[in-house]
Amino acid sequence: MGNPLQSENHLEQQAIIQKRKPTRPRIGVFGVGYYKYWSQFEGLLDDMLRKQAVFVEKIQTGSHAEVIDFGLVDNVEKAYELVPKLNAANLDLIFCDMVTYATSNTFGTVIRSVNVPIVLVALQPDQAMDYTRASTYMQLYNDDICSLPEFAGVAARMGKKVPDMIIGTLYDDPQADAEIEEYCRIAAVLHDLKTSRIGHIGHPIEAMLDMHSDSTMFTAHFGAHIVQCEAHEIVTQYQRSDASEIEPVKERILDFFDTPDPVSDPISEKLRESDLEIAARVTVALEKFIEEKKLDGLAYYYEGPDNSETRTVMSNLIVGNSLLTGAGFPMCGESDLKTCFAMLIMERLGIGGSFAEFHPVDFKEGFVLVGHDGPHNVAIAQGRPVLRSLTKYHGKPGFGAGVEFKIKEGPITMLSINSTYDGKFKFVIAEGQSVEGPIPPTGNTNTRGFFKPDVRTFLQRWMKEGPTHHFALGVGHHAHAIQKIANYLNLESVIIRQD
Repeated sequence: MGNPLQSENHLEQQAIIQKRKPTRPRIGVFGVGYYKYWSQFEGLLDDMLRKQAVFVEKIQTGSHAEVIDFGLVDNVEKAYELVPKLNAANLDLIFCDMVTYATSNTFGTVIRSVNVPIVLVALQPDQAMDYTRASTYMQLYNDDICSLPEFAGVAARMGKKVPDMIIGTLYDDPQADAEIEEYCRIAAVLHDLKTSRIGHIGHPIEAMLDMHSDSTMFTAHFGAHIVQCEAHEIVTQYQRSDASEIEPVKERILDFFDTPDPVSDPISEKLRESDLEIAARVTVALEKFIEEKKLDGLAYYYEGPDNSETRTVMSNLIVGNSLLTGAGFPMCGESDLKTCFAMLIMERLGIGGSFAEFHPVDFKEGFVLVGHDGPHNVAIAQGRPVLRSLTKYHGKPGFGAGVEFKIKEGPITMLSINSTYDGKFKFVIAEGQSVEGPIPPTGNTNTRGFFKPDVRTFLQRWMKEGPTHHFALGVGHHAHAIQKIANYLNLESVIIRQD
């Protein structure tokens, strides 16, 4: 089990951008069995406890989670005793280890009273029974799936969603291991959604109705807190920074980014020393601001008066915010809180999450450019990201350094979070491919996105689901993992079909 971003290139980038400390979710495990078996089959209980210990160790060695083992529940009395312990443990996710057949009163009691996502795990120790030596003991030893229909039916009768299930073998089962690892990463997402502090500065561009959000709804649906911040808090840190802080950051930026000569875009130039100086100074200010406010991310848009220091600072957040996003702190332009959370979900899931929107379609080759002109997740760049000096930021005031790259070639996932008419959130999710080829040299990110069944049909299907014009763009195919997160949050979601 491992993080999808762990490659040599990404490890080098993470060292430069100083990745945040990994999230440590709290995961509970309890086993279920049937007490009547223990007196009938000597040694069976000990074997069941050993199976559960192997499963617990599998989680502990394959994730950053804090794992709490609540032991084996084999009758309803123990189930009732377990419920307050589970509720008191402040868990993000629970694995119910189906070590053998168990009556559903052990599970129904729990699922009725616990509002934490539960995953049923049925991992039998043997690939198959040895039928020439088969016995009732051997069957019970491998009877992990036997109770799954009963538990599913009881969940439905309790008015609860039927839990997700992992079915496989305890040993030498890469698919089961990958599913366990995915649920551990989902637990990290759920943990950080309900504990995160996301800063907010300014307001969306006045004309963009899809950007506006109700901060309270993020607390209602995710548990997060929106910290209302002021532009002058970053400007003050900018004013306090000195050369001893700025020079090392300039070196860090030049080590990380390429600075090529301009190509075809007349508003782009080779990175100017003055723009590098401002970008480094703003990066120093941003990192201090994030630390002082104890933020996990930021959504911002603030123009400031013409020719003011405030405008200089607030229009030059792109480089520092791209580095912070790559380090695990999603920083989102145009004051887009919803996409900031989409980026947070992807980052904690371990798949990146870069700020993106649709750019022109290539009808010759059948792809659409996806990117943006603001901060991006440099941890998922294909090769070295580029810095260019831009004489203007199109559609916005100011000028300065712009970040340009495409995300890693291969599978990609997109997540747009929009508000519905009744004030809830909806996840719009799609999978595609980042394809090889040139991108426009405009100082913006752009990825050549290929989507099935064809680019026209995909775009029509995406728009019909009512997304925002922004979305988070990550690496790998993880639509179903993101949909599970939406389900656990009791939010509507849709995966754009590819047929």
